[in-house]
Amino acid sequence: MKVSEIVKALDLKVFSGSRGLEAEVSGGYVSDLLSDVMGNAEASQVWVTLQTHKNVMAVASLKDLAAVILVSGHRPDENTAAQSEEEGIPILGTGLSAFQVSGKLYELIGKK
Repeated sequence: MKVSEIVKALDLKVFSGSRGLEAEVSGGYVSDLLSDVMGNAEASQVWVTLQTHKNVMAVASLKDLAAVILVSGHRPDENTAAQSEEEGIPILGTGLSAFQVSGKLYELIGKK
């Protein structure tokens, strides 16, 4: 499944990084701890978090993640969005909680 298909299915807002919307998604990872994501997320996953600072993009790039979904109405910091554009990794947003969006993601892409 592509990031763009997840955006459409979950009615997500694209904040930045639209160049990466056609990236393939292999699964998802949910965490607000950067060290946890660095140690456990896998390439091509979608990361669900409420963190909005620039270090989010550093981790997303390091792990070659497909996209970042900000939950509960959070919006990326200005420099985070700029880094997203540079990296081509989409930052997406939703008003849903991490629990809600994770369940919907699981339904869409299954357990990978």
